[in-house]
Amino acid sequence: MDAREADYAHFVRTRTHALLRSAYLLTGDQHLAEDLVQEALARTHRAWLRLEKPENAEAYARKVMYHAQVSFWRRPRIAEVLPGEFETDPAGADDPAEAAVQRLTLRRALLALSAKQRAVIVLRYFEDHTEAEAAQLLGVSVSTVKTQTGRALERLRTLLPDLRVLTSEKPR
Repeated sequence: MDAREADYAHFVRTRTHALLRSAYLLTGDQHLAEDLVQEALARTHRAWLRLEKPENAEAYARKVMYHAQVSFWRRPRIAEVLPGEFETDPAGADDPAEAAVQRLTLRRALLALSAKQRAVIVLRYFEDHTEAEAAQLLGVSVSTVKTQTGRALERLRTLLPDLRVLTSEKPR
């Protein structure tokens, strides 16, 4: 194995987990996230010799992931229906089962967002990108990022009215 291939193998071993976390937040599904990362790593491998600096490989792979996800949005899809809703009780804040219910409720609310809204939330609040950076990564205008962020936050506030109460009761 030559040095470039060894660099790529090291990149895959060290950065796959971080890419999976971001992909999961983009897709909302573990299996789709794994597929997205696999696609990004395959494309990164094909471009590996063209990369000027191997240090930029993660940025390249993330950009490939974002673009692949945007392409996925454009494909026709079948609506997915999730059964039932969970009710949350702020009184059981220290209960591990209650924490699991809250995570599932939040996950369900995030899945209720459109894929574009979820991607903007991930980029802006999880990966801490600016509006301009998020727009560039997604290939949309800054105003689209602002609009999608506002709509996503409003939808989350509607779906999770008790979330502010739950988060404000936690010790800092």
